[in-house]
Amino acid sequence: MPEYAKPLGDTIRQARVSHGFSQRGLAEQLAIDSRTILNIENYNGNPKMTILYPLVRELGIDPWDIFYPELKQDESAFRKMQILLKECSDDEIAALIPVVEAALNIVKAKRGQKV
Repeated sequence: MPEYAKPLGDTIRQARVSHGFSQRGLAEQLAIDSRTILNIENYNGNPKMTILYPLVRELGIDPWDIFYPELKQDESAFRKMQILLKECSDDEIAALIPVVEAALNIVKAKRGQKV
């Protein structure tokens, strides 16, 4: 099994269930074969981008959950920060970067960590 198969299958299944879709219902919504969803969720699928892109978009999946599952954060503070940043323009985020870096330096210095 390729290393991406489990995080991909688990993420698709969790998102599908949380959106109230059956495998068949999701497949119909995306105009794809329901076996495609079944294969992905059973870690056998290697979907093409033409399948993966609409699947991720339809289910509102954060691609980081698939490609960087080790970084998955469920803590409310992390999710709140993500929501705040998603509401910012690129210019606003660029302006925040030095502020965040300075704040991290202070927090980590208090913990005795090198930044």
